[in-house]
Amino acid sequence: MKFGCHLSIRDGYLGAAKRAYAMNAGAFQYFPKNPRSLSVKDYPKEDAALCNNFCKENGLLSVSHSPYPTSLTPNNENKREQVTDSLLNDLEISEACGSIGVVVHFGKPVPHLTLLESYQLMIEVLNDILSRWDGTAKILLENNAGLPGTMGTTIEEHVQVRKLCEYPEKIGFCFDTCHAFSSGLWDGENWDDVLEKGQELGYFDELQVIHFNNSKYATREGKDRHASIFGTGFIKENQFAQIVKTPQLADIPFILETPKEEMSHEKEIELLQDKWGD
Repeated sequence: MKFGCHLSIRDGYLGAAKRAYAMNAGAFQYFPKNPRSLSVKDYPKEDAALCNNFCKENGLLSVSHSPYPTSLTPNNENKREQVTDSLLNDLEISEACGSIGVVVHFGKPVPHLTLLESYQLMIEVLNDILSRWDGTAKILLENNAGLPGTMGTTIEEHVQVRKLCEYPEKIGFCFDTCHAFSSGLWDGENWDDVLEKGQELGYFDELQVIHFNNSKYATREGKDRHASIFGTGFIKENQFAQIVKTPQLADIPFILETPKEEMSHEKEIELLQDKWGD
């Protein structure tokens, strides 16, 4: 199993990779640039290449996460242009670092559009971005947290959006356990049903990364508040074990986005390795 966590790039991309290796992690996630901005970054290419080489030499997997303002359903043309340029920049940086791709949250409803129009906008934005991208790094659609029935919380939506895009081969998936618990997609007791549905629809064939997070709130409350895997969250160890021990996920990196004030990521990765590392 490849367990890892989100790491800062304050010491560069190579610095983040070395930090992951020092933590005995098998994978890591990073923001390719300022997480609060859609600005395009003139990134240090030599540092990215060194990160790429270091990961290859040490069997590390990496994935980037798009900045917080990124939206696949931008509500005006100016925001749409910013998101498009920013995501192309994220993909370029991810490719240079040798990463699987860039995680992007599934779109959300646009106030002045119908729900169907919001889905159509999301597909248009994805087509626009991916028509200009020729690399191997993928856009990885992440399931949303939210109340049951809100946009971006079901396996069916993810599969259908990918299918309707003109470049499905450039799109993969990221499954967030806290978000799934929040929306009731996975309530801790129905993993067999989730797995069966995902296999039937081909979702797990395109799953590239798992965000491995507990939840501070009960299932179906629609609240996105992460907790430590081994803390006081509502998801129990035996419920996590069902996911970790799923053969179809054996090669998928499990990335922690848990609060470090509850437990350091070093300690949490150590516990994960001890319990499920084989």
